[in-house]
Amino acid sequence: MSRRTLGRVGPPVGLVAALVGLWEAWVRAGSVDPAVFPAPTAVARALSSQSAALVGHARTTLAETGVGLALGIVLGLGVAALIAGWPLARHALEPVLVALQTIPAVVLAPILVLLLGFGWGPRIVVVIGVVFFPVAIAAAGAFTTADPARLELVRAFGATPWQTFRTVILPGSLPAIFDGVRISAAYALGSAAVAEQIGGAESGIGLFISRAQRNFRPDYVLAGVVVIAALSLVIYAAVGALAHLLTPWNTTTHPEPPA
Repeated sequence: MSRRTLGRVGPPVGLVAALVGLWEAWVRAGSVDPAVFPAPTAVARALSSQSAALVGHARTTLAETGVGLALGIVLGLGVAALIAGWPLARHALEPVLVALQTIPAVVLAPILVLLLGFGWGPRIVVVIGVVFFPVAIAAAGAFTTADPARLELVRAFGATPWQTFRTVILPGSLPAIFDGVRISAAYALGSAAVAEQIGGAESGIGLFISRAQRNFRPDYVLAGVVVIAALSLVIYAAVGALAHLLTPWNTTTHPEPPA
């Protein structure tokens, strides 16, 4: 592991290890009933004993998240292009988008079940709602702030609107778009799990947690939470890696080495 990677990964790993150690000591000191709030070692045992079940449930939640993430990105980019190209659309849509974004998933999921029935539909729509707004706002802002000098140059060479968008506006907007995707991706899987608890799911991490709550197994509940957190970090890192790959010109994801 390089020194740069160690410097980036070491501090958060050390902080998490310290917090887990304090948590374990707090429970073992008798400050809290382990039957209510189990120690990390109990959660680790639950992760081990329920690993097969958790893997199966995680596949469902990841699939819902992947579909919702992809559709949310496409829809967000489409609305962003509309907002950027038509000022009236910005004035009409922005207040509606902000109002919709304030509705929490725990409120939205039961309504979607009534509209769409049981199945993947309501949970995918919840994920789309979480992903759509950050992507749309980030992309719309980037589309409208493209470099005027580059736009003037390609237009001087007779570029069509589509060629201008493809060669100047979209590449210049990718860093901002990936920032929006990164933000939404961090919440997407958790939102899918919340929707699973309400939306009549037959599989998923949210269902696993809901069953654990009904069976008074807080260790299983926390095991499910750990899986959600870990998978959310993986998705976040994957989006960051994709941004690094597709935007080699971006100094934010490609910092210059120290002199």
